[in-house]
Amino acid sequence: MDGQRGHVGGPPRWWRHGPPWWHRRDEAEHRHRWPWRSTALLTVFVLVGSNFAAHSQEGERADLDPFARVLLLLTGAALLWRQRYPVAVVFAASATTLVYLAAGYPYGPVLLAVALACFSAVVSGHRRAAWSALAALWAGHVLLVHWLYRWLPPSSDSAASWGEEIVVAVWGVAVVAVSELARTRREQWAKERAERAQAARRRADEERLRIARELHDVLAHSISVINVQAGVGLALLDTDPEQARTALTTIKAKSKEALGEVRQVLDTLRTPGAAPRTPAPGLDRLPELVQQAASAGLTVEVEGEPPALPPGTDLAAFRIVQEALTNVVRHSGSRHARVCLARDGGALRLRVDDDGPATGAEAGGSGNGLAGMRERATALGGTIEAGPRPDGGFRVLATLPIGAGGVTNTKTPQTPRNTRNAENAHATEEDR
Repeated sequence: MDGQRGHVGGPPRWWRHGPPWWHRRDEAEHRHRWPWRSTALLTVFVLVGSNFAAHSQEGERADLDPFARVLLLLTGAALLWRQRYPVAVVFAASATTLVYLAAGYPYGPVLLAVALACFSAVVSGHRRAAWSALAALWAGHVLLVHWLYRWLPPSSDSAASWGEEIVVAVWGVAVVAVSELARTRREQWAKERAERAQAARRRADEERLRIARELHDVLAHSISVINVQAGVGLALLDTDPEQARTALTTIKAKSKEALGEVRQVLDTLRTPGAAPRTPAPGLDRLPELVQQAASAGLTVEVEGEPPALPPGTDLAAFRIVQEALTNVVRHSGSRHARVCLARDGGALRLRVDDDGPATGAEAGGSGNGLAGMRERATALGGTIEAGPRPDGGFRVLATLPIGAGGVTNTKTPQTPRNTRNAENAHATEEDR
């Protein structure tokens, strides 16, 4: 039903994107196939039509003889090369047709071969060659019927009227106009196909980046907690087995949670477009995030209550807090962090502070943390400011619009100046 409604009130799909046979024609040209069928049909039509024309013009023009049929066959056979050598074919068809008319043979469908050759030349981009060939044919015809007819067969022939020349000229203009229309439409179809392919690639890239951000945020946070708890467990394995057991229990829980979230992300790859089995995380899971940070030895103080947020903004805010706390665990010597939530007009202001200093521990960091947060905020029309605080420590400040899904920004994400300065001035923070 949706597909049927999509065509109501507009042109058919084939008119917008090109008819199916045109795509097959492009593929045939790409593989250099010979147009046997169309050439054979046209050649037969020209031969049969010329016989009828000879009977209707009997006494006015010369009768068809073997030489005339050879000329007609040569003109038709030349069309076999119209896709590979369109310029040579259009001039050859014009030349053989001019010889046919100079010999006094009857007018007829032989001009269709010239029209088809001109069409192929114009569509393939050789416009000037097609125009020149038609102009040469028309000039040669004028020379034949107004000056050379006295010495050419048939002997009873007389000069043609200029009115007939105007008709011939109009015919040539019509052939060129139809050919130009087909060329323009073909270029438009090719442009639309290229735009659709580019849009598909862009959507694929955006989806790839989204999945990369999700995997980075999930794995970076979970593995950081696991890394810390593994260190605690190893340190207390002999002296405090019970505390080591607690650390191993935390590792088990975090690894199970990470596997579940990774599986959810991978399910979207296997079944694109399918609804997720579990709801996307949001700021309602902030207490759980605080508890996980506490298990890694980080005390998190939360100020303010999160307002009602659209799903996309809610997920982005949660991931930004998650990544910021993960950076504190991995790169800061402080064991205390503050998360401040506030609504500022139509935007959510989210701030994560720690007292530092940076430890320089990389813990396998990839340097994609700040980039991922920045991409999430920019995709919603928000901003991210990240860098060292004047009194020490590090601050991440995000401003996210609160609306019906946020404001989508289609521009390429730009790196804020203060974020670049933070990355350049504090080398040990680059993994954030």
